Amino acid sequence: MANHPFAKARELQRALYRAAKRSATRRFHALYDKVYREDILRWAWQLVKANRGAAGIDGQTLAEIEWQGVDAFLAELACELREGRYRPLPVRRVYIPKPDARLRPLGIPAVRDRVVQAALKLVIEPIFEADFQPCSYGFRPKRSAHQASEAVRQLANGGYEWVVDADIANYFETINHEKLLLLVARRISDRRVLKLIRQFLKAGVLEEGRIRRATTGTPQGGVLSPLLANIYLNYLDRLWLKHCARLGELVRYADDLVILCRREQDARTAWRHLEVILARLDLTLHPEKTRLVNLHAGREGFDFLGFHHRKVRSWRWRRYYLLRWPSARAMQAVRDKIKAIIGGREALNRGLEEVITELNSILRGWGNYFAMANSARKFAAVDRYVYEKLCLFLGKKHGKAGRGWRERWRHVNFYAMGLYRLSGTVRWHKTVHATG
Repeated sequence: MANHPFAKARELQRALYRAAKRSATRRFHALYDKVYREDILRWAWQLVKANRGAAGIDGQTLAEIEWQGVDAFLAELACELREGRYRPLPVRRVYIPKPDARLRPLGIPAVRDRVVQAALKLVIEPIFEADFQPCSYGFRPKRSAHQASEAVRQLANGGYEWVVDADIANYFETINHEKLLLLVARRISDRRVLKLIRQFLKAGVLEEGRIRRATTGTPQGGVLSPLLANIYLNYLDRLWLKHCARLGELVRYADDLVILCRREQDARTAWRHLEVILARLDLTLHPEKTRLVNLHAGREGFDFLGFHHRKVRSWRWRRYYLLRWPSARAMQAVRDKIKAIIGGREALNRGLEEVITELNSILRGWGNYFAMANSARKFAAVDRYVYEKLCLFLGKKHGKAGRGWRERWRHVNFYAMGLYRLSGTVRWHKTVHATG
């Protein structure tokens, strides 16, 4: 504890968590002055800086702030917050492609707003963390997508073979602001904190030169958005565990969720109950993406958190066990990234070593995420794809494109030149007996 770079701020978090844990009905009223405390703001700055990110609508970058002076920047923010002059700017809207060819909207707040959001999150997150349920894994301290996937594996291997594979339609865009603030107010009575959260929700979005004020939703990309999203869906978690746990086990990572049941009838009833609870939050299930999955004997599988989950018969024990490997969408996503690095004409102006260095950053990150599963065959397929693309790259670069590329460049050892090899990096789960 004493070794933490912000030990005093960390102790505040621990005190807030313990107080919230002791009383499920306690409301906290003296929090706003903690948000602009010097150590809290400096810790928030470090978190925003580590996450990097682009400038917001004001064009101010992290590098500019460092050049002008971080101390002065934080002092001005503290002064604005203390005197009640702080107003968040609208977020800058950008779109990033999704694996299904659709575009995902992201909101990029100004750096100053990201720092204030991070400071607010540092103060209030411990309070709500005391309320969050064990079935929630997304964007929480010491919790991960791997833990959620492992929970699914254990349940499926324990007899839960019917799955409600649920998809909440446009979740981040449809969160009801007033209901969210009521849920926040169950724990926080500090009016200035509630006002600050409302300001972030209502700040609006700058898109195509026009500011659109938000009436619902919390922009993906904001520092505070994941916490607010978890607070909103904690209502679902609590009701499910209290009234519906007999039907099946809920596993949720942010807005991605599945319910695992022992019987088909339980799964169908669970689906109906899920719709009723979500309706109270003004949320709906996507009619085409929500489905019922029968895992028995490997009949069907489902995608969750980038993994495809399906039961496979063990050659050793002659029983079916749930295995996980990169989904078709995850495979296509990494192929698209590889192709973007190697396939374009602009790549021909770069050396092979430079291309390999850029490829390695993609392969390592993708491989580290999927290595905790039965991904050996998929990893080998990606290795083959990379090898083929590099050979074709050399062919175009040296004017020798066409058939026979494999033999023509057989003498080139890409791995000796530092290319990252995915094969051999899978970290097998010790209880898995089937092959991946």
